[in-house]
Amino acid sequence: MDLFKIFSTKTSSKDVAKERLRLILIHDRANISPELLESIKEDILAVLSKYVEIDNGEVDVKMTTTEEIQGDTPALIASIPIKRMKTNL
Repeated sequence: MDLFKIFSTKTSSKDVAKERLRLILIHDRANISPELLESIKEDILAVLSKYVEIDNGEVDVKMTTTEEIQGDTPALIASIPIKRMKTNL
């Protein structure tokens, strides 16, 4: 047993490659191009920017799958850090 692996938080290159391949397969199955995903991201940020101030450097929008009774379905996951709420609406 390798004790260093237990306490290490560093992701192995194998795990990174596996996650990248999984995301590519999800994109292919959902028929969403990277350009379309970027367009969706920009639209979401434009709407949210009307109400909140967003930390654009930390925004992460990606496709993944949800496991439901009928199988895996595509899902859009967005992590959008909010700096502050806009008060003058």
